[in-house]
Amino acid sequence: MFNKKPLADTTARRPSTGAQAKIYSRDNVARYSERARQRRRSHTIRHVALIVVLGVLLSATTAAGLWFATIMGKLGDSNVITDNLRRVLVDTDEAKDPFYVLLLGTDGRPGEDTYRADSIILARIDPTQKQATLISVPRDTKVEYKGETMKINACHTVGGAEAMVEAVNELCGVQISHYAEVSFDGMQALIDSVGGIDINATDDVDDPEHLDIKITAGQQHMDGATALTYARCRYTYADGDYTRMRHQRQVLGALANQILNNFDATKIFGLVNSLSDMLVTDMSVQDIVATVNAMRGMDVDGIYSANLPSYADDSTMIDGVSYVFVYEDELKEMMERVDAGKDPKGPNTMGLSDGSSSTIGDLNNNTSDDYANGTATSSVSSDDSDDSSDSSDSSDSSDSSDSDYYEEPTGDGNGYEANY
Repeated sequence: MFNKKPLADTTARRPSTGAQAKIYSRDNVARYSERARQRRRSHTIRHVALIVVLGVLLSATTAAGLWFATIMGKLGDSNVITDNLRRVLVDTDEAKDPFYVLLLGTDGRPGEDTYRADSIILARIDPTQKQATLISVPRDTKVEYKGETMKINACHTVGGAEAMVEAVNELCGVQISHYAEVSFDGMQALIDSVGGIDINATDDVDDPEHLDIKITAGQQHMDGATALTYARCRYTYADGDYTRMRHQRQVLGALANQILNNFDATKIFGLVNSLSDMLVTDMSVQDIVATVNAMRGMDVDGIYSANLPSYADDSTMIDGVSYVFVYEDELKEMMERVDAGKDPKGPNTMGLSDGSSSTIGDLNNNTSDDYANGTATSSVSSDDSDDSSDSSDSSDSSDSSDSDYYEEPTGDGNGYEANY
């Protein structure tokens, strides 16, 4: 009924003996083997490349970790930044919240275990407002530390950084968050590392008995050695150490301007690397970088500037040692303004303030004689500054700021001769 479909001839699909010979010839086997070797070699190369990349990344991470650990180890020298100091300091968010940092210039030399604070500056930093306040503490200020009367700079010798922070906290009624100290040599090297500073030297420096470098007043570029000389001179000025404190704040302002406004931001980690050889601080690398970035672009001339309302005369001698006494009520009022982020309207020489505003820009425009004679001018009048009404308590300042009252100390009250 149905026609059956014939079966296909399967033999027609089989290659001839000659074709089989071609498929399985030595040449084809060789080509196949070569392709297989190339695939294996390609896989091997990729594996090796991956291992090399991972190795480089691991090495870079390890190197970065070692660099970070080394920097932190040098910045946070455990001989200075002790656990006791860290317990005294208060925590802050350096990128967002105002904080206080105690800045010390010391006369320490490499290998010395005890040394004194030659320059003491309490700084308030407000990163959100890009505003800073620098308050100089006369190094001969009388304090009571653990029941003993001493000059505040001697606290460093007695109890190290912890004692300095405690003394300034108590004296100024603040809570300090960070501590940093730099030696004379370190400050000189730091200024050199950023390419020097541009500053208006308001006074000549010519004291060959104590200093090797002579400086002529005027706008100029200073290297580290010259800037250090400018920041140390005092004997040739009518108000002595008060001029030196103003010069120190000028130098800090010029250094801040160089780092924040003129320094290549891509070199910040190189700067941190240099800082670690010159500076000792509890601040981490992240803290330093965050603060620098937050304050970048700050108007440095607008940094508030003052010293403690204080005096030294025959009445401040104790057991033959000359001290600097503070006006406690006036200091309390000034620090309340500082703590509120306002113009401190404090003095920039011995005595009380006349209520005028004062900034780094003002320091750059007045001489030592201007301040000693009460003729210094301000770029902001007291009527324009905050809380102008609270300057009335300083109406008798002219009697206290007479430079004739100032006497250079003969010792620090703790067995040390007065250092330059």
